Amino acid sequence: MGLQAPKPWRNGAGRVTFAPMDDAPAPLSTVRSRRGARIARFAARRYGIRGTLALHRHALGADLLRAPLNVALAPVALIVQLLAAILRRLGAARAGGWLAARRIFLRSDIAARIEQDLQALMDDLDADGLAPAASPERRRAAIRAHAETRNAVAEITTSLFVLLLGLALFNRATPGLISLAGPMAQMRAHGAAVRDFALGDTLGRAWYWAFPVELSPLYVLGTGVALALIGSLVTTFAGLIADPVQLWTGIHRRRLMRMMDRLDAMADGGPEPEQFLARGGDIADLASILWRSLRG
Repeated sequence: MGLQAPKPWRNGAGRVTFAPMDDAPAPLSTVRSRRGARIARFAARRYGIRGTLALHRHALGADLLRAPLNVALAPVALIVQLLAAILRRLGAARAGGWLAARRIFLRSDIAARIEQDLQALMDDLDADGLAPAASPERRRAAIRAHAETRNAVAEITTSLFVLLLGLALFNRATPGLISLAGPMAQMRAHGAAVRDFALGDTLGRAWYWAFPVELSPLYVLGTGVALALIGSLVTTFAGLIADPVQLWTGIHRRRLMRMMDRLDAMADGGPEPEQFLARGGDIADLASILWRSLRG
């Protein structure tokens, strides 16, 4: 029996169109589109306002102690990922894979929960034949990288707070905590000196305007350490803002789809752009320090 031509019919506006043929595929019939619909629902449930609030309840515990160490280890993790990508490009796939599989960060409870939820999503996709045909090791590595990328976005959010704080208090760009430590230490030392001035605050402000307080390197270092601790705590909870924004802009969904596409292609992904952006403030700080040193 031959195929029958679609029959014309009139819609509500009186326009003639054609009814779809019985054997025409539905819009969500492809594996990728059906997978995308599942991922969109997962992202909305996990990273929406209610989901991220529930997620950050896991941070009220040991994560508050792990956060400062993870911030300190972030540059090391980026260097390791870069070296792994270089080794793969040079043909040393086994050495690059081994290096990429090293876990640098202390595993936070938030990251553990995200990894568990993504593994459950992968199992559900497997049950319906929608998961990438990748080995369990590749899947686990991709899921771990997704959790680390999300943490990098939290660091970027903290860097934006630092930048805005520097503009608001000191009328200068402070891309990282290093560049914020000096002005903040100066402000603290100036305030303490004015309060302790023997002739009162008014004369104290006039005196220290004419003769600024001299700072010791240890005082600046102590201020930097205190800012780093505060910044790590802000980073731990920055996802309360960053997660819903990334959900509303579609970033979470697209990032998860890229992860699935790489697993489909059996491709080894290098560091995500967010990893470089998260280190952007530190790199800018170090570059400015080097520039000032070269200028004398």
